[in-house]
Amino acid sequence: MIKSMTGFGRCECLKENKKFTVEVRAVNHRYFDVSIKMPKKFAFFESAIRTELKSFVQRGKVDLFVTYEDYAEENVALNYNEALAAKYMEYFGRMSEQFGISNDVSASVLGRCPEVFSMEEQEIDEEALWAGLREAIRGACEQLLAAREKEGESLKKDILDKLAGMDENVTLIETRYPQIVAEYREKLTDKVKELLADTQMEESRIAAEVVIFSDKICTDEETVRLRSHIHTMQDTLLEGGAVGRKLDFIAQEMNREANTILSKANDLETSNIAIDLKTDIEKIREQIQNIE
Repeated sequence: MIKSMTGFGRCECLKENKKFTVEVRAVNHRYFDVSIKMPKKFAFFESAIRTELKSFVQRGKVDLFVTYEDYAEENVALNYNEALAAKYMEYFGRMSEQFGISNDVSASVLGRCPEVFSMEEQEIDEEALWAGLREAIRGACEQLLAAREKEGESLKKDILDKLAGMDENVTLIETRYPQIVAEYREKLTDKVKELLADTQMEESRIAAEVVIFSDKICTDEETVRLRSHIHTMQDTLLEGGAVGRKLDFIAQEMNREANTILSKANDLETSNIAIDLKTDIEKIREQIQNIE
């Protein structure tokens, strides 16, 4: 199946009072490039997240956003540093004696002293945390993949339609070639008759001129190669997979052949057809830039 490189996916996962929300966005890019924004506590999962994404995306610029909410009441603990509180009281007493002032320290005042009370998160269960995060990532990536596949099918259909039209235009060029040669021979004969006013002319000389002309404008090799590239691209699209780079290379070769055909064109009809070919190839190349 052909996949586009653009898409969006979002998934929320609730696990044991913990809510994981993952959003993933992707756009076209030459390589696989990932940017991850998440809470610091998930930093040690970064490598695993990249590996997970790689199983869904082979090429493209991917931005992944993680938000996390913990609704559990016991997720933090209040710690009382008794030894530190005792030290504070000892120094308060010494200050009272040294300066002759009253020691009116209350429990509430002591409690506001730095580090007497501290909040501490409970030990994290990494396996449970990763299980919830991974489920949310996979859910978002599955939505992303569905969007990329849907757009990819639209791109494939559009390109196949353009390729079919190009194939018809190549046939028109091949059909037009003998007509051009015949028209040239007729014009050349008429011109020689007019200049020499003689009906008895050397047929071999005219034939030689026609051969030189026909060889100059002959595009048989180019049309054969161009048609081969068209069929190869059609087959590649139907096979599917991560074929964006291959398609881009084929499109470059197609453009090269179309340029040569246009440079050899000796009449308006063939020139117009060659221009149509180049226009379609350029449109195809633009579409291919968004295929994985």
